[in-house]
Amino acid sequence: MIWNAVVVALITLGVGLILSLGLRALPTVRLQLMGLAALAVCLPLTVVLLSGWVMFHMGDDVKILAMLAASATVAMIGGLVLARSIASSIDSVRDAAVALSNGDLTVRAPETGPNEVADMAESFNEMAANIEELFDARRELVAWASHDLRTPLANMQAMLEALEDGLAEPADYLPALGDQVRALTLLVDDLFELARIDAGALTLELHAAPLVDVVSACIRGVSAEAVQRQVSLNSEVDSEAIARFVPEKVERVLLNLLTNALRHTPSDGAVAVRVEPDHDTVRVTVEDTGEGLDDEAERRMFDRFWRSDPARSQRGAGLGLAIARGLVEAQGGRIWAENRPGGGARVCFTLPAA
Repeated sequence: MIWNAVVVALITLGVGLILSLGLRALPTVRLQLMGLAALAVCLPLTVVLLSGWVMFHMGDDVKILAMLAASATVAMIGGLVLARSIASSIDSVRDAAVALSNGDLTVRAPETGPNEVADMAESFNEMAANIEELFDARRELVAWASHDLRTPLANMQAMLEALEDGLAEPADYLPALGDQVRALTLLVDDLFELARIDAGALTLELHAAPLVDVVSACIRGVSAEAVQRQVSLNSEVDSEAIARFVPEKVERVLLNLLTNALRHTPSDGAVAVRVEPDHDTVRVTVEDTGEGLDDEAERRMFDRFWRSDPARSQRGAGLGLAIARGLVEAQGGRIWAENRPGGGARVCFTLPAA
């Protein structure tokens, strides 16, 4: 009797495994779940019926069949309801994906259903939000680039028309034309640098060296502007802070940060540069005693073409900090901005330690 039970159990297990593997060939999750529900009910039901046909008397098998039929019906209905619920949750995510592919960047999937489906919907919504933000940034990039290219071109066109009409002498406009050409050249160079960073085509060979020479060169480069603005300028460099970096790229980043700090620091204020080891990195900090950062500036100051002060819209294209972030990240570091506890702003970036 025991051997018969073992044989029946092994046969049931084998048939169940074969049929379960066969369910993977079904094309949709809905069909797979329905097949699983049918398998979970029909296989043991078949075994019990065959055993009962041999073992039980005619007067008892009607009751057994009735109980088995009732339980099988309940199990089947439960499986179908479960399959419908899961398939409905998946369909909602699919519909959102179709809408997104058709250009609706505001679509979001409901984060309902089983944990796996809810997690999938959450990941989809995060992806959709990132795509929407990316397209918004592209539109903003095109708008600002068009504006910053149009302004100097319009100025140059007006000067050339004045020269053609004999309203001015060439010597009167040559310096201004040169300034406009240089402004356009800088903007095009910055856009090209950003394109290289975005494409991952910026390959840098890092060298291990102390940062004291780079900091000293940057301090000398902005010292005249600091004196003119009556802003104190100082630096603190830890002699043990040796990093792996590209000197000219870090110098460009640091000069940009110092220039921004000076512009936002009032007279009799102070700007400081600090370099110190930080675990497996070297941290460079530029602090000022200016007005500090509002929430939008802290969040967007490294975005392209973003300016904290619209009144300074003609001073620079608003690409310097975006390029600084790209250069820091290309050297294996990160950059961020925050408010100082005592007032003013603080911008930090890290470089890999040697």
